Amino acid sequence: QVIKVYSEDDTSRALEVPSDITARDVCQLLILKNHYIDDHSWTLFEQLTHTGLGRAIEDHELVMEVQSNWVMEEDNKLYFRKNYAKYEFFKNPLSFFPDSMISFPSETNAAVSHSGILQMFLSSSTYPEIHGYLHAKEQGKKSWKKWYFLLRRSGLYFSTKGTSKEPRHLQFFCEFSNSDMYMSLTGKKISGAPTNYGFCFKPNKSGGTRDLKQLCADDEQSRTCWMTAIRLLKYGMQLYQNYMQPYQGRSGCSPLNITPMRSISENSLVAMDFSGHRSRIIENPTEALSVAVEEGLAWRRRGCLRLNSHGSPIAMSNMAIHRSQSWFHHKISREEAQRLILQHGLVDGVFLVRDSQSNPKTFVLSLSHGLKIKHFQIVPLEDDGKLFYTLDDGHTRFTDLIQLVEFYQLNKGVLPCKLKHYCARIAL
Repeated sequence: QVIKVYSEDDTSRALEVPSDITARDVCQLLILKNHYIDDHSWTLFEQLTHTGLGRAIEDHELVMEVQSNWVMEEDNKLYFRKNYAKYEFFKNPLSFFPDSMISFPSETNAAVSHSGILQMFLSSSTYPEIHGYLHAKEQGKKSWKKWYFLLRRSGLYFSTKGTSKEPRHLQFFCEFSNSDMYMSLTGKKISGAPTNYGFCFKPNKSGGTRDLKQLCADDEQSRTCWMTAIRLLKYGMQLYQNYMQPYQGRSGCSPLNITPMRSISENSLVAMDFSGHRSRIIENPTEALSVAVEEGLAWRRRGCLRLNSHGSPIAMSNMAIHRSQSWFHHKISREEAQRLILQHGLVDGVFLVRDSQSNPKTFVLSLSHGLKIKHFQIVPLEDDGKLFYTLDDGHTRFTDLIQLVEFYQLNKGVLPCKLKHYCARIAL
């Protein structure tokens, strides 16, 4: 079988694959062919162009089965991209399941820890209940109505009487074994949804929009909670096995241990000084910071020297040095920046830097934090004939954007979190 896979910059690659190839296998193949680093966040993404829907294909799913559900005349695509949020709920369940949306079986008296919540999701006997308001599109109509929904092991229900959970007031909405869950990529445009936080269920063999079960949340955290809980309900322990697969065989990582083990915790990293005859740990955080900045400047001085056509070094302008960086996106809009970050996963620290649309001389840092995307203006300052860049009204100054990004990768400073994962337009 031949499949065609696209990247963010719309370059594509045709691959000849066996009929039983999984999404993880396709990602591994592309990682090897393109010499990328495998950080376990690469994902195969299905985009249904006609309906404006998309979803991350689970690692264990068969790619040919996914394609067999496509309608021939529709221009659907497979994308290869990073998705840092793919298994983030195993590492940080707190931000995925807010207390206001989750309740436990009555026999669970003691307070449940967040790793305990995941244990309940993955067990076959108990299941937490997810509840809250969602907008639902009425079948065959253009109108949307707000109902109180409940997710239980048997499926998704809504209450016909306020927030009543009595069986006589609950009406069945959907179950998930024969359908796939998609996120709305077009916001309000196609479906006329009341907010931009739409998702839906599409029967496996359905091609038209009339069979879609469409829902819409009031905010990103609510949508993320519903979609994560439904993924866990549908795939259960298979999701955890997908998550643990890269770690199998490493010491301390067992499928029975729900808390993921990491080889290195970022909190255990220490600053070291190797300049003398013997290495030493730098205890003073101010000294560690100045050493890190000096190392960055030295690296940049070396990196800024390029060879010209005659083989002699030339210096690159500080004004344009950022153009070559994977995290820099030239002339993209705020909406496109938000779409890119959303596709890479709303994990704290996912970021990109772009040109400002409103002020041609400034730049914008777009950053994901707390399941929201925030935008910070990077302002150029001139002082004593030299140009600097700042995020905090000149208190912290940088000679170029690379220095600025490197600083905030080490320190959060005025930002809500450090810069961790950049959004890159890869080419296949």
